[in-house]
Amino acid sequence: MSEQALYKVSDFFDSYARALEGFDTKAMAQHYMLPCLFMSDDNSTMFTEASKLEGLFNQGTGFYKQFGITHARPEVWSKRAWTDRIVKCKVNWQYFDANNKPIYDCDYQYVLKVDKQDKIRIEVSVSINEKEKMQKWQSANTQSEGS
Repeated sequence: MSEQALYKVSDFFDSYARALEGFDTKAMAQHYMLPCLFMSDDNSTMFTEASKLEGLFNQGTGFYKQFGITHARPEVWSKRAWTDRIVKCKVNWQYFDANNKPIYDCDYQYVLKVDKQDKIRIEVSVSINEKEKMQKWQSANTQSEGS
């Protein structure tokens, strides 16, 4: 991946965060290459259709709305070009409520690829710890409500 394209990785994730904050599942899906793969310790899911990917994002945005998540901030911790068109990167996602109070954060590893139109797309998304971080936050939030 060219140096110029590597510099665009942070802009790419900022664009993805804006789509997430706007609950725009169509725009979120446009940040992905099809087919694409989502992986975690629990499972791996391949998506070949944008509509199915949007369905997954609809579930996620429902969670965000339910728990008052209105802001997402991606912090690209590392990026490494594997080829001229493929880069691996690590991103820490931080989620906030309407008052910019932190809700939870989580880490992802991504494999990005530059498509035929020279746009960066996510081809592989690996959740490192989102499930655990969400459960920890929900548990702490439930305990504080019960106090």
